[in-house]
Amino acid sequence: MLRRNIRLRREYLYRKSLEGKERLLYEKKRKIKEALEEGKPIPTELRNEEAALRQEIDLEDETTAVPRTNIDDEYANATEKDPKILLTTSRDPSAPLTQFVKELKFVFPNAQRMNRGGQVISEIIETCRAHDFTDVVLVHEHRGQPDGLIVCHLPFGPTAYFGLLNVVTRHDIKDRKSIGTMPEVYPHLIFNNFSTKLGQRTANILKHLFPVPKPDSKRIITFANQSDYVSFRHHIYEKPGGPKSIELKEIGPRFELHLYQIKLGTVDQTEAQTEWVIRPYMNTAKKQKILGD
Repeated sequence: MLRRNIRLRREYLYRKSLEGKERLLYEKKRKIKEALEEGKPIPTELRNEEAALRQEIDLEDETTAVPRTNIDDEYANATEKDPKILLTTSRDPSAPLTQFVKELKFVFPNAQRMNRGGQVISEIIETCRAHDFTDVVLVHEHRGQPDGLIVCHLPFGPTAYFGLLNVVTRHDIKDRKSIGTMPEVYPHLIFNNFSTKLGQRTANILKHLFPVPKPDSKRIITFANQSDYVSFRHHIYEKPGGPKSIELKEIGPRFELHLYQIKLGTVDQTEAQTEWVIRPYMNTAKKQKILGD
């Protein structure tokens, strides 16, 4: 198993290293296509390669015309099977953090919760790979308040690091009758205002934590971005007076996510390349919106 993981990782890194060459080749083909369509002369720097490139253009179809990226490879098998998630915490978790993770287990379908104990992160990742887990979610705390969420996609990454703010669990709400029970049907997802390239990348990471729901599912999970803070809300809806009257009820938990890093590797790989990280000066750039408008 260890040799197989090393081989797969090496193949993945090799495919990733080819991206720059494929992108350069794609740009050359695009220039030749544009020149032929507009009736302009072929650019001088491409005249020696024109015959070979035109032959490749003739052989291309819709799937091969655009170069694949490492993002395609990361989630290539996502449509074949439902996600299988392992939920765990930092070491020696407090009672509020344990309660929050228990509620997250019901938020993510097909999730399994594990007491951290003395387990090392690298051991957890290896075990999850061996048992076909698709994601690992780690929740951290500071003085009894959950303040960090790490989403690690397996087997090769990416890993997204989020800050957690304003956490309100179902356990904190005293009126149990008003929130009701939490259904375990697969939820519909709503992603609002993830318009930038990084926003779409973040939405893609969060989206693949959930399986495809049935059309008649009445459970809704919303990720709404505003000023780069992603609000998580969890609702169910009913139609008490027919199809035109909809009653929406929040069933919790609720919290805000703030993205601060994405790495192109798993959480145990310290040498993994950083795809994006927040910088100190970004906090003062009021007009700059990272995830959406």
